[in-house]
Amino acid sequence: MKKWIILLLIGAGCWLIFHDKTAQWKGMPARADPVQTTKDLPRPFPHEQYTITPLARYSITAVVLSRDRYRFDPAAKLAPLDLALGWGAMSISSAINELSISQSGRWYEYTWRGDAPLDPQSIATHSANTHCLPANASVKKQLLAVRRHDLVTLEGYLVEIAGPDGYRWRSSLTRDDTAGGACEVMWITNIARRKL
Repeated sequence: MKKWIILLLIGAGCWLIFHDKTAQWKGMPARADPVQTTKDLPRPFPHEQYTITPLARYSITAVVLSRDRYRFDPAAKLAPLDLALGWGAMSISSAINELSISQSGRWYEYTWRGDAPLDPQSIATHSANTHCLPANASVKKQLLAVRRHDLVTLEGYLVEIAGPDGYRWRSSLTRDDTAGGACEVMWITNIARRKL
């Protein structure tokens, strides 16, 4: 009998840890579109064995739809975390709750059952997978503390990275692209977060 109770407790604990909680807030917590400009960009700068070239200043306030931590892939030292972010209509809890959202292998995916909770074009243009490159140890610590359904504000640059042996990683510069190359590669200099 004790064995079954222990297994039941372990199962309940796993469910609590891994079960996707539904979003509970009211309204649209991230109303504004991301802000992007190419004014007064800094020059390319070195970072370890890479050269970072700022392509645009970028700031975004969004709901974290999903997060994925990377430790072992080739880009993990540069970008230890990817955040799937939603703003505008994709920050409304009822829309988020109707979607199944996942990340793996640096990709962000969403599906739904039945009718889409939003126009599919609106889902695509109001959410994005962001490869997060912390500018320093403090930003990295704050990024790694971010959780699903937090409201975050990220500031920094969309960048292109050049490395040894022809390595290239370039950010998307639009919010309306999809598939390969559509992710934002962001050098993050400031972060703020709060739970919703």
